[in-house]
Amino acid sequence: MPGTATLIADQSEPVGSYDLPTGPWADGKVPTQGFEGGVTRRVWRIEGAPQTTLQILGPLRDELVAQGFRILLDCDTDACGGFDFRFGTQVLPEPDMHVDLGNFRFLSAERDGKEGPEAVSLFVSRSAVHGFVQMISVGVAVPVVEVEPAPVAPVVAATAPVVAAVPKTAADIGAGLGRTGSVALDDLVFASGAAQLDAGDYASLAALADWLSANPGYKVMLVGHTDVSGGLSGNVALSKARAASVRDRLIQSYGVAADRVQADGVGYLAPRAPNVTPEDRARNRRVEVMIIASPPG
Repeated sequence: MPGTATLIADQSEPVGSYDLPTGPWADGKVPTQGFEGGVTRRVWRIEGAPQTTLQILGPLRDELVAQGFRILLDCDTDACGGFDFRFGTQVLPEPDMHVDLGNFRFLSAERDGKEGPEAVSLFVSRSAVHGFVQMISVGVAVPVVEVEPAPVAPVVAATAPVVAAVPKTAADIGAGLGRTGSVALDDLVFASGAAQLDAGDYASLAALADWLSANPGYKVMLVGHTDVSGGLSGNVALSKARAASVRDRLIQSYGVAADRVQADGVGYLAPRAPNVTPEDRARNRRVEVMIIASPPG
């Protein structure tokens, strides 16, 4: 690793298994090969990294080849399968491992070790100011390393914005649309970095379904939004996927006709808070509803 790399996550299990990705996303899945043995999962953060993901991965790939590993998969974002590959692959959660959905590289390799097959995968991505490398190894002897807690960035004070109440009735939806043109469905829950809406009942979706039922001439658009973590293209893809997941739930669980609701996403291009504090960024991660068609006349 570069001299500016800091080990920020170190997990190991003496006996485990790992499905090593061996090809890009295809036919609804990531092809894998199973390995068993001691499993180690580590993440390094490269401070202030100006390198591209290829510049980070290149020397690591060369070192693996020099140690006798055979490369099974070596791909970048779209060639890997983009969003689908990322969420079909083991990745340690934020804040340890950050993945920009529009800028990452992945490599997997294997070799015949003294005590059996050995495998390694590398997942490389970056934020605006740091590089990130995740390594998962199986059957490879890796020394135990004490990991110092990562330094916490200072929090910049910001004035707390006014937070609108979650719409709970059709009247709330109608009032919000009439007042500002859009309504944030702030009770929706997504896992960190995931596109699928969590299971459960949501007051805002019930209210939106009731409003659409009471106003049959209207059609709406669900618009996904993210914070500024990661690149624009990856955030746009994630915001679109989240909006599409909410649309599916409205149709399947709340009986909304498919032709009355559309879904899209704009990534971080329309914030409602400064993206300075964790609270700001949480407010910017949302799905909003807006009217796109109304009754004639």
